[in-house]
Amino acid sequence: MKLHLGEFEEIVLLLVAANDKDAYGLTIANTIEKDLKRNVTLSSVHTALYRLEEKGFLESEVGGATKARGGRSKRIFKITSRGKQALETSRDTRNMLWDMIQKPSIQ
Repeated sequence: MKLHLGEFEEIVLLLVAANDKDAYGLTIANTIEKDLKRNVTLSSVHTALYRLEEKGFLESEVGGATKARGGRSKRIFKITSRGKQALETSRDTRNMLWDMIQKPSIQ
């Protein structure tokens, strides 16, 4: 079972998990730009979301249309148990690598 995540996929997956019931393309893109101070296009976020859904890390459903969105509906994403496993694997790998860095000795 392949659980590998690229760096951008990991960020998007973490944000879906953090936003729980309100994770959709625009909120994720805005969070990346505002909180992570990274330029991102909405299409790159959507590409990552759909790729993560194809891998079984996310599932989605279409939400209701709103006046604020000009009558358009939005696709809401939710992390799956497989997605949670992928994040745990990624975290464990990063922690293992960080632990490999020698810490300066205290004298």
